[in-house]
Amino acid sequence: MALVLADEMMVPDFNKGDDAAQRFRAAALPYLDDVYSLARYLLRDAHDAEDAVQECYLRAFRHFGTFRGGPIKPWLLAILRNVCRAEYARRSASMVVANGDDDVAEQTSEGLWSDPPSPEAETLRRFDAAAVQTLIARLPEPFRETLVLREINDLSYREIADVIGMPVGTVMSRLARGRALLRTAWLAEEKET
Repeated sequence: MALVLADEMMVPDFNKGDDAAQRFRAAALPYLDDVYSLARYLLRDAHDAEDAVQECYLRAFRHFGTFRGGPIKPWLLAILRNVCRAEYARRSASMVVANGDDDVAEQTSEGLWSDPPSPEAETLRRFDAAAVQTLIARLPEPFRETLVLREINDLSYREIADVIGMPVGTVMSRLARGRALLRTAWLAEEKET
């Protein structure tokens, strides 16, 4: 996904010698995929997710001077969360859950020397991945958000608490409840098939 900046906004060119722009680029752009993944789960629409990520990065760049150091990933995810809630919440309520046929890139972790999976194994892996995405998308928003931040973005409990503005205990209980809901939905799905 490419970050596109609107022409009418006063945003410095990252390729010029502006030190702040270079520091921002080096610190924030490696997390673009993680920010997009969370936006995709929160908004349930690829185009809205791209818009939210763009707005997140614009806001982050504008306020980069106020960033107090530490890990930048939770800071970016907190900004994204605010963007999604403030500007895109109305639209996300009416969006249709993605069915897995869209252009979300799949990542594989096969080694260089490993044998390619059989067609049956590849079909099952794709079916399971699509089923898990659908089941996660059906979770209630607080559980879905916390689960994505932990399991997909690999944030610590403390970082998740900072992102969502809740105590660590709430994060832990939401994770436990979200995992239980996901497990129950998975088992129900398996019984149907």
